[in-house]
Amino acid sequence: MIVTAPHTRVARWPTVRPWIGVAVRLGLAAVWLVAGGSKVGDLAASGRAVNAYQVMPYDLATVIGAALPFVELALGLLLLLGLATRLSAGVSAALLVVFIVGIVSAWSRGLAIDCGCFGAGGELAEGQTPSYLPEILRDLGFLALAGFLLIWPRTPVSVDGWLAGDASVEDEDE
Repeated sequence: MIVTAPHTRVARWPTVRPWIGVAVRLGLAAVWLVAGGSKVGDLAASGRAVNAYQVMPYDLATVIGAALPFVELALGLLLLLGLATRLSAGVSAALLVVFIVGIVSAWSRGLAIDCGCFGAGGELAEGQTPSYLPEILRDLGFLALAGFLLIWPRTPVSVDGWLAGDASVEDEDE
């Protein structure tokens, strides 16, 4: 058995961290692209899903619901390209906090809804039970990904790096 000295593991972080960042960036991009893509075909259903949370007037909920898939797709595209990564991560984090608060609010008020995160959503049929805890935990995981990118936004294979003229981001101290 080979034991690695602690200082060796720490020394590898600057080499490994940018590639972890690529995986995080692409993973979060996939989340937004799937979420937005699953809703963009039925904007009325997306509006009904937002309205099911019962936190705003119907007309406002439908407008937000119709706009949300496009915001999610834009975030996914920006993260996929690695363009404005820190800004995209910040907007992602803010949006995820809103989603988490919305789910907690629905749960605490006894609403029986599907969050609508990856599809139609809205009120559940009689006898169906919501899955709030897994949805909250999932979104907390996505929030952790956004947090990683807020701290370390520069990754290899990104437009941000290309625009900055970075051949490598391995010795970045951001």
